Amino acid sequence: MTVPHTLSCNEIVEMVTDYLEGDLDQPTAAALEEHLRLCPGCDRYVDQIRETVSTLGSITSESLSPQAQSDLLEAFRTFKRPPS
Repeated sequence: MTVPHTLSCNEIVEMVTDYLEGDLDQPTAAALEEHLRLCPGCDRYVDQIRETVSTLGSITSESLSPQAQSDLLEAFRTFKRPPS
């Protein structure tokens, strides 16, 4: 993958999951990390996503009330993606 010298904030948002999962090649990860050093908004965004993944990863279905489980399932069933 050829990586532009600088990445845009939109590209950071699109890559954050791959970055946090360690799935980016080294040049792309380095470009992303350079952007994070220069952009406090994206740095904060990546930290928030990292924290969200960490927090939600510790929730088990057994720890949710039956009502919460039902509400979540309904939300997923009725979710509609915005048009792209």
